[in-house]
Amino acid sequence: MQRVYFDHAATTPVHPEVIAAMLPYFHNSFGNPSSIHSFGRESRQAVDSARERVAKVLGASPREIYFTSGGTEADNIAIQGVALAKKGQGRHIITSQIEHHAVLDACKYLETQGFAVTYLPVDEYGRVRVEDVVAALRPDTILITIMHANNEVGTIQPIREISAIAREHKVTFHTDAVQTVGSIPVNVDDLGVDLLTLSAHKFYGPKGIGVLYIRKGTKLKPLYHGGGQERKFRPGTENHVGIIGLAKALEIAAADMTSKQAEVAALRDKLMAGLLEIPEVKPNGHPTERLPGNVNISIRYVEGESLILSLDMQGVAVSSGSACTSGSLDPSHVLLAMGLSHGEAHGSLRLTLGRDTTPAEVDYVLSILPPIVLRLRQMSPLFHKR
Repeated sequence: MQRVYFDHAATTPVHPEVIAAMLPYFHNSFGNPSSIHSFGRESRQAVDSARERVAKVLGASPREIYFTSGGTEADNIAIQGVALAKKGQGRHIITSQIEHHAVLDACKYLETQGFAVTYLPVDEYGRVRVEDVVAALRPDTILITIMHANNEVGTIQPIREISAIAREHKVTFHTDAVQTVGSIPVNVDDLGVDLLTLSAHKFYGPKGIGVLYIRKGTKLKPLYHGGGQERKFRPGTENHVGIIGLAKALEIAAADMTSKQAEVAALRDKLMAGLLEIPEVKPNGHPTERLPGNVNISIRYVEGESLILSLDMQGVAVSSGSACTSGSLDPSHVLLAMGLSHGEAHGSLRLTLGRDTTPAEVDYVLSILPPIVLRLRQMSPLFHKR
């Protein structure tokens, strides 16, 4: 049976060159980067080199790069850290209704600690309206956190415009760029952000390692205590093997971005066009301002879970939303915020392509999905009542 992986927004395979770069640090150069002997110095040099290379890709200074365990931890350090540092100036935070739960849950926690949070709506394409950001600002606003691109529908947000507003009003601005780094160009000065998070396993690096970019001068209080690593913002022995893998994966992604982005986008368009030939299927997300590998659709009269399981039996891996909530039976909070009904949200399917996706794989999915939809609709009482 053919196996097709169309869930790259959830995670990606580790690039062979990344594995090769990491291997020596598992068994030869395995020292603790904080140790002063030669084993430790080898690891420290590798970490310092990786920090410089990550900074170069992002257009940052090495001292603005902090390694974390991934996007969720980086989001929490950024959001809660700013809240703790600036609570004397104000206690109001602005975010959107379609953020990843790493951001939403951090904000909800802060609400229990006396902070007020405004959750901005989005338009039918899943885009935050810049005018809504302006309208939400208050004298006590201390932080705006809006994701660079949505993990479910792939819509890219107007980050430059929002960051300009934040700068004008002297409000700290954070963006969760987990879905964009390695997929589209990301430069911290071009975006104008104060804080940015990323995760290696989204761009063919290892799991369990991420980055928080903190612009010099940004006020932030540490959440953890217990060591001096990462300038006390993320204490604990560094995952130097993961750090090396992250840097290598990011370099590869940046070098290949122009060609790979065009190839993946062309396959995405081919897949989307074929899926829209199925009756009563609608696309979700912005038609042009979207990630190159993201396809999200709603299929009427069919449940997304049934589609996922049926496709899995044919060797195809897809999802119906965020991987972090795949065990939940609740409809996507992103699609509901975009105005879809519960039925449309339950019938959603996310197919995300990667650097190694082939035209043959797209053709295979387009050949097996229509009969699956037909079979499931024949079992649906809603389909017969239409």
